[in-house]
Amino acid sequence: MPLTVLTATSRVTVFPLEGLTVAYTTQSSDQRGLGDIGLVTVVGKGEEGREGGQDDGDSLWRLAHDLGGRTHGGDQARWIITQASRARMVRAYTDLPHAKWTAHINRRFELDALFANHEVLMTGRIALVRAE
Repeated sequence: MPLTVLTATSRVTVFPLEGLTVAYTTQSSDQRGLGDIGLVTVVGKGEEGREGGQDDGDSLWRLAHDLGGRTHGGDQARWIITQASRARMVRAYTDLPHAKWTAHINRRFELDALFANHEVLMTGRIALVRAE
């Protein structure tokens, strides 16, 4: 998939995962607003050079393989979504209800069936805009 840049304001859950800072949010594929696209991204450097590095999100897929023991793309995608939705449900991490962000998406994976209300997983790097 060619690099896609998305910019939005939405609820973002930020959580640690094996040395990474990960952000989870959703997008909708149509006007119904179902949030059927899960965006699970690594928090990258902002303009001030803060946060994690320039990870392009592939580290999430490696973790799904190495820690989750998943070798099939669909299983890896479900593992990634599970980590993100679990972090959101326990509410033990940072929940930003109206975060402004820009994501650089480099991988889009269509699931073979609906999983955790998602039909698609997108991964990449995200920059969160800090509120003034």
